[in-house]
Amino acid sequence: MRKPIYFLLLVIILESSSSGFAQKAPSVLYEQTSEVNNLMVQYTADKASLSRVLFIRSSPERNTRLQKLADEYLGLLGQMSFDKLPVGSRVDYILFSRNLREEIRLLETEASEYKQVSKWISFADSIYAIEKPRRRGNAVDSKQLAQQLTLIQKQILGSFKKLEEEKSIDLALSNRAMSVIKGLQAALKNVFDFYNGYDPAFTWWIPQPFKTTDSLLNSYAALFKSKGKAISNQKEDGSGIVGNPIGRDEIIRQLQVEMIPYTPEELIEIANKEFAWCDQELLKASKEMGFGDNWRAAQEKVKNTYVPAGEQPQAIMKLYNESVDFLKKHQLVTIPPLAEEDWTMEMMSPERQLFAPFFLGGESLLISYPTNTMKEEDKLMSMRGNNPHFSRATVHHELVAGHHLQLYMNNRYKAYRNFDTPFWIEGNAVYWEFLLWDLGFPQSPEDKIGMLFWRMHRCARIIFSLNYHLGKWTPQQCIDFLVDRVGHERANAEGEVRRSFTGGYPPLYQIGYMIGAFQFWALKKELVDSGKMSYKQYHDAILHENAMPVEMLRAILTNQTLNKDFVSSWKFYQ
Repeated sequence: MRKPIYFLLLVIILESSSSGFAQKAPSVLYEQTSEVNNLMVQYTADKASLSRVLFIRSSPERNTRLQKLADEYLGLLGQMSFDKLPVGSRVDYILFSRNLREEIRLLETEASEYKQVSKWISFADSIYAIEKPRRRGNAVDSKQLAQQLTLIQKQILGSFKKLEEEKSIDLALSNRAMSVIKGLQAALKNVFDFYNGYDPAFTWWIPQPFKTTDSLLNSYAALFKSKGKAISNQKEDGSGIVGNPIGRDEIIRQLQVEMIPYTPEELIEIANKEFAWCDQELLKASKEMGFGDNWRAAQEKVKNTYVPAGEQPQAIMKLYNESVDFLKKHQLVTIPPLAEEDWTMEMMSPERQLFAPFFLGGESLLISYPTNTMKEEDKLMSMRGNNPHFSRATVHHELVAGHHLQLYMNNRYKAYRNFDTPFWIEGNAVYWEFLLWDLGFPQSPEDKIGMLFWRMHRCARIIFSLNYHLGKWTPQQCIDFLVDRVGHERANAEGEVRRSFTGGYPPLYQIGYMIGAFQFWALKKELVDSGKMSYKQYHDAILHENAMPVEMLRAILTNQTLNKDFVSSWKFYQ
């Protein structure tokens, strides 16, 4: 999570020529003084301050105040002279305006959902009224509060009976109700923790009523969870995975927000074209290994190269060292010494491996590998799915020059830019997979099989996630597709689909990997292949500008003239 920056940042930029680039692009230092940047920092700080005080999730008070804040900053932004801003500040203006409008839209949706579930939470206002005066330490009539909590318990039980009569509830409303209830629990706990043990009368009257009320709210939230059902045509398919397909119109809207000017059907077509390329390369590697056209047999041999239990951390460390040495040898990106020093390894729990069957990265590298509590068949699938050749494609994705280096640089360069998007975060990491493949990082056909597994996986993510959200595929069909088309171990495929649809990821997250990579690849062709920048200059510039939609990065690096009403139009895939 980024921390607000209250001082002017010294940042490295590329010296521009009349065409937007100098051939050698020397680095210079300058002070970041954009008024847009300062406004963004202030908004982040103001929102954090309000969220700290108005901490009760989904409460009307919090919702109304945050909407007012976003409206105020839209007004301040509108007072700026857009046409006088340099390109980087115009990008900030466009994206900050977009974020504020999206924040307001989400808050309006939250308010609408709250209104729809309010008939089941009529007692909420009473709990909000208990919490609000606590913020200033008002004296409390503990006997009266105990009676009030007893009344609230009766109201909860009455609402409980009404809810039991409902066959099902729209999943979005069920989730909103659970969020409201968790907020009410947090409100009561906040009051209890403040007075209990300090106020003698409170300590005498309240502990038991508080405990009973909290327990009832827990049960009530669980009932809402059991009643929640997606309003789509998703059928029960035996997978046990229930998500919420958003439909084509919402996919299109979200693509526009992410500045991706393609339809879901066009994106699926792109993925199928890339799958065809993977198929060709897979057969080449299979033949090199002596398996002819039987790529599955070749992949099976690769899966069985897994290291013994207990030795995975050392195997990953070996791959990490090889990837960093490769990046340095080819002078691909600046790697600050501290960025090589400030990460560590952690082991992933069996529970988390149900959602993340492969290792993850960022501030730490999380190793996904069998533990003693897992079933024998799950242990084997975990080991086979995390073999060294498969991991060769992803160790640089998770660490350097992928997520760890991204996070390191994001925290140090233009950190006011809160424009995180999977098309930058995941897209840039997969771009490195593309580039290292082209530069010869795979040393053997087994390495190629491993790297192609992940490339096919990126294609599959586009196909199965969009088909799911279009209402065409069930989770089980997605699982089968990963097993049959990519070669996943079934348990790993189940974990991947579960993570995609119930792991808290936004609907477009899974397509961000490969589609974002193609954006970076197209920009690489435009800037590096043309000789305008070196690899290191290009890759350093990406990290120094921080995360944002790649089309906006392109506007900065090519010094484009942007209009205030900018609409995405960059057709990056060829």
